[in-house]
Amino acid sequence: MSSREVYESWLNDPYFDEATKEELRSIGEDAKEIEERFYTSLTFGTAGLRGIIGAGTNRMNIYTVRKASQGLANYILKANGADKGVAIAYDSRRMSPEFADVAALCLNANGIKAYVFESLRPTPELSFALRKLGCISGIVVTASHNPPEYNGYKVYWEDGAQVTPPHDGNIIAEVNAVTDLASCKTMDKAEAIEKGLYHVIGAEIDDAYMAELKKQIIHPDVIKDVADEIKIVYSPFHGTGNIPVRRILAELGFKNVYVVPEQELPDPDFTTLEYPNPEDPKAFELALKLAGEKGADIVMATDPDADRLGIYALDKKSGEYIPFTGNMSGMLIAEYILRERTATGTMPENPALVTTIVTTNMAHAITKAYGLKEIDTLTGFKYIGEQIKIFEQTGCNNYVFGLEESYGCLAGTHSRDKDAVVAVMCLAEVAAYCKKQGITLWDMMIDMYEKYGYYKETQYAITKKGKEGLEEIAAMMDKLRNDPPKAFGDLKVKKFLDYKTGKSLDLESGEEGVTGLPESNVLYFDLENDSWCCARPSGTEPKIKFYMGVKGSSLEDAQKKVEALTEAVKSYL
Repeated sequence: MSSREVYESWLNDPYFDEATKEELRSIGEDAKEIEERFYTSLTFGTAGLRGIIGAGTNRMNIYTVRKASQGLANYILKANGADKGVAIAYDSRRMSPEFADVAALCLNANGIKAYVFESLRPTPELSFALRKLGCISGIVVTASHNPPEYNGYKVYWEDGAQVTPPHDGNIIAEVNAVTDLASCKTMDKAEAIEKGLYHVIGAEIDDAYMAELKKQIIHPDVIKDVADEIKIVYSPFHGTGNIPVRRILAELGFKNVYVVPEQELPDPDFTTLEYPNPEDPKAFELALKLAGEKGADIVMATDPDADRLGIYALDKKSGEYIPFTGNMSGMLIAEYILRERTATGTMPENPALVTTIVTTNMAHAITKAYGLKEIDTLTGFKYIGEQIKIFEQTGCNNYVFGLEESYGCLAGTHSRDKDAVVAVMCLAEVAAYCKKQGITLWDMMIDMYEKYGYYKETQYAITKKGKEGLEEIAAMMDKLRNDPPKAFGDLKVKKFLDYKTGKSLDLESGEEGVTGLPESNVLYFDLENDSWCCARPSGTEPKIKFYMGVKGSSLEDAQKKVEALTEAVKSYL
């Protein structure tokens, strides 16, 4: 059927409620809007669902969420997991509580238990909860750092990580097999509770989660020593981090924690933010203002579902607050953990640090310095979580730390997803340790650059919205894949890896090989002088991303090199 025909079917089908039909009638004269809403079904991909909230097959609404939940339910039933149940969490976005209940009641109607948090909770706590409860799966209703008009639906499996092969492909197949929305099951909430299918969870999981976080503290005495001096500014960006972050810092003894009042409470419109993303400098304006007033040592902010952390740290020499990328903050935590666990004799046997192919090459230098094994995975923290499962199953390594460039990391194995709550806690401890040594986090970062090299990374993204945009992004990837460049500017390509075909090519020797990682639509160019470039269409947003990294002899040199590489990539495109 055409987009217009599908639109008309929604208007005339008694299955869809009156509010949905009223919204659709309001766009009756807008052919382009009808096309955008109905030209396809919202794709259930390896990361689940994410899209604009609204009526239509290509939108997030109770019907598309129920369809996803029915597909998941069908897969769980085939896996005989109904009694284990599914844990469900949600964030502060529009329709998040409603979508959580839609999912739960669909599962319930299929005879599957649901454990739903009483109120909004961080994504990493969902990962913890489903393992704590022995669930077969988990769902988080969140669109992470996307703009207010978006929401999403992420699926986790019993190991606590987002679904990976073969489960992701199998669940996608089950969701796609649901072609009639009216066939998706649901039931009355009161009846589900009465039958013991719908369970509310809360404080007992919170307490257990906090206890696990505290196990990652290495020097609690240092925190106590500087508790009266160190000052921390924090913003939850109107999301889920406010209560757990404040609780963990208070229980560890930090006394001077100042929460940005304008961004403290949940707000689905993110009124004080253009974009609730800790990567966006503009999002820190209110936090930096408060930091200046309080004389803060460190400024931290978590995204709405509290799995990613952004920070600024004071540079005493200039009096300015310096922004840290996810690579920088992750490397700070990694250096501290590896150094202090080595010094205190608490490093486990066969230790490993897990990262992704687009994370800073400084990770190579740090793991080499401390004698750790480094494992690189595809982009996406679920692959880091998967490695923890493999370590536990095989005993080959012990997980020490994991990070990705997009402001996400994990200390400990309580969660199998990136955890900004534990990251706040770890960075607060590192800041306390630095405070006791009479230095700042920025001083420590400079010391690391001097020790390992001035690594610098950046990202260049091209957004292409709509159906035509997806076609343009596909054409860009085809050009890079079928006619790969021999150089980007002055940097020769040493090795080309195509993770979709699984093949690699050494351009210096002509030798062909394999990537050794699962199939993914990603292209990687290993360049001269410890530089690199990687092209990857986003799985959650209408854009293609180019990740790049260089190594310089100083901050200025690294900046020049990364700017030159960025321009070379733009010129090629």
